[in-house]
Amino acid sequence: MAAIGRNQPCPCGSGKKYKHCCLLKSQKISWSSRIGIALISLILIIGAVVVLTSLGGDDSGSGNLCPAGTVWSAAHGHCH
Repeated sequence: MAAIGRNQPCPCGSGKKYKHCCLLKSQKISWSSRIGIALISLILIIGAVVVLTSLGGDDSGSGNLCPAGTVWSAAHGHCH
């Protein structure tokens, strides 16, 4: 069987052109594929957040970066 052209009548008998009828149905992504893509995206986002938060560079756990030669003082809330 020859390939159906985009502008030919749809073989399903709808009277529409193939590009406006069954071509769109054949190109849709299944739900299982969508769920798989969403899960992989979520894992990548969580991984990026973990990596970015681990690059804080401050060992005191305050999350603040002090200039070189100074340390964070938790008692005072600033660098010394």
